[in-house]
Amino acid sequence: MVHLVRRPSASIIALVLTLSAMTLAFGQTGPSNPPANTTAESSKPPATSSTPSNPNSAAAVSAPSGYQLSANDSIAVEVFGEGDLKTAARLNAEGNVSLPLIGSVYLGGLNLTQATARVTELYARDYLVHPKVNVTLLSYAKHRFTVLGQVSHPGNFDMPETSPGGIDLLEAIAIAGGYTRIAAPERVSVRRKDSVRGEQVFRVDAKRVARGEGGGFKVEPGDTITVGESIF
Repeated sequence: MVHLVRRPSASIIALVLTLSAMTLAFGQTGPSNPPANTTAESSKPPATSSTPSNPNSAAAVSAPSGYQLSANDSIAVEVFGEGDLKTAARLNAEGNVSLPLIGSVYLGGLNLTQATARVTELYARDYLVHPKVNVTLLSYAKHRFTVLGQVSHPGNFDMPETSPGGIDLLEAIAIAGGYTRIAAPERVSVRRKDSVRGEQVFRVDAKRVARGEGGGFKVEPGDTITVGESIF
């Protein structure tokens, strides 16, 4: 007895081959997923510094050459290898500053080099062997001067930040708006209070100063300038 076997049609064969190819491709690639670290990165909190903040750490400012420390200036004092002695402090009205171990130190009127030498001397005297000290300026005090008399805008003015220790007389008058039409530049007086010499009064001929004769005149913090009036 002969059995007849019917061959599948060409369309059925093509369908089977297509399904097989799709199954094979799916098994090799798998479902499309985002990179494993994408979610992890987005869930991380913002990075923060592990270094604790130091209240004594502050940026030093550039002091003009020869600048002398005065009341209300802020300074930083560091001793190499002695972290406990690091200090940021403000000079009081008398020009003193309080430092660890050595207590109150008078630094008023000293420039930074002299202040460093003074603090080094005091630490070396009783506490440290060959200390390496560094004194830096953190901020200037508000240094002011006054201009009165025949100027356009009499009043009190701050010293420029670039020259906190003093400015030229002509610059001070310019800051006050310059002379009025009845001013007498040859009759300028500058009143100054000094803790050692007391009160001083300087008579200045600003006309000669403007011509470059007799040298300039430096106005210091706390000075009071008075521009006289012309006598017709």
